[in-house]
Amino acid sequence: MLRKRQPSRQVSSDESSDPAAALAAAVTLLARRDYCSNELSARLTSRGFEPDTVQATVVELVARRYIDDERYARQFVDGHARRGHGPLRIRHDLSELGLSPELTEHSLATYGDWSALAREVRARRFGAKHPSTWPDKARQARFLQYRGFSNDDIRSALGFDVTSDC
Repeated sequence: MLRKRQPSRQVSSDESSDPAAALAAAVTLLARRDYCSNELSARLTSRGFEPDTVQATVVELVARRYIDDERYARQFVDGHARRGHGPLRIRHDLSELGLSPELTEHSLATYGDWSALAREVRARRFGAKHPSTWPDKARQARFLQYRGFSNDDIRSALGFDVTSDC
């Protein structure tokens, strides 16, 4: 039997400015998975904690090294690259989370060879043989583009220039 997920508990007005309650809620969230500072702030605010209390809690967690945006970005890039996502999609997702562009670029630069990943993702989806017809080239290029790979990575993955004739 499937159990329904409990809705996130809203804090009472007494707890909304209590730093200990905010810290306990933050540690409970962090016990499940890693969060970046902006994401955790949004979660705590949505639960009803006051912005000043949330800010103080995040500062405390950063000082304790429970939250580390650099570590989060590095793990995010590694995890999403393992899923077959390219640098453009990952960059967009990290910017949506509110991480700084410098931190995002540094994490993407330290990952490795994106062209090799594009080749691997293409081979996993379509097989080792390169496409021979224009519709196959276009379909595979669109797939890699959707996954977030650059045009250069796509050309490399397809084994030739996608704009050339068959």
